[in-house]
Amino acid sequence: MRVLLTGANGQLGQALMVAKPQPIELIACSRAELDLASPQACSEAVRFYRPDWVLNAGAYTAVDKAESEPELALAVNAGAPAAFAEALAATGGRLLQVSTDFVFNGLQGSPYRPDQALDPLGVYGASKAAGEAAALQLSGSRVLRTSWVYGPVGQNFCRTMLRLHREREQLGVVADQVGCPTSTLSLAAACWRAIGVGADPSGPRILHWSDAGVASWYDFAVAIGELGMAAGLLERAARVLPLTTADYPTPAQRPSYSLLDCSTSRAALGLEPVHWRAALARVLDPG
Repeated sequence: MRVLLTGANGQLGQALMVAKPQPIELIACSRAELDLASPQACSEAVRFYRPDWVLNAGAYTAVDKAESEPELALAVNAGAPAAFAEALAATGGRLLQVSTDFVFNGLQGSPYRPDQALDPLGVYGASKAAGEAAALQLSGSRVLRTSWVYGPVGQNFCRTMLRLHREREQLGVVADQVGCPTSTLSLAAACWRAIGVGADPSGPRILHWSDAGVASWYDFAVAIGELGMAAGLLERAARVLPLTTADYPTPAQRPSYSLLDCSTSRAALGLEPVHWRAALARVLDPG
């Protein structure tokens, strides 16, 4: 099976390359090699490589910057999957579109099921919702939503917090936004399994995957300090102070509760969940 991977240099892309199942022929494209803002480049890549699957892990992920760059966010997050879907319809391939908890408004206060209606709060979430719709136009395609992604490489909350724990005595982190951190290591396994399930047309087309448990950003920051010390990455942890969303205004509004209900997806994928603290410990101390 031949898989065209986008966003190969990103944090998820790198995890996907490490976790690639042996029989898969992987064509890994970085942003420099495949510009997702160009529909023509996306179509040409499909026609040239003729993959069985496009695993679209690349995305415009600058949530706040998207508010001032809506055209670019929409081009990458919606235009690329639309171009992939159209080209794959002609070549006979399929698309796995990686999406986000930001497609929900966070107001219901209970975990979101894959079949629930979307209501994004900002440009980033709206662009990802449009990308989902485009992907699902292609027969046999799948959408995999995830949340609060971090890993051992790239720009993410975990690596930023490790740096701040080293540099500061005290730091403030938002405590009234609730979801679940997701390691790129476990997310990569779910993505590959989702492609494996692709041969079963009766399987769910929309999947949810996060690590297990519930956390606020404050909880996550505290755990990074604690587990960072345990892994020998920090000599000490900074004191973490809880902030409200109002205390830390940002250009983009974020869902206050974006926990994903992953129960049916875990059953379909045949994967056991790992609690987010255990997943974090593995990222910080892979040995």
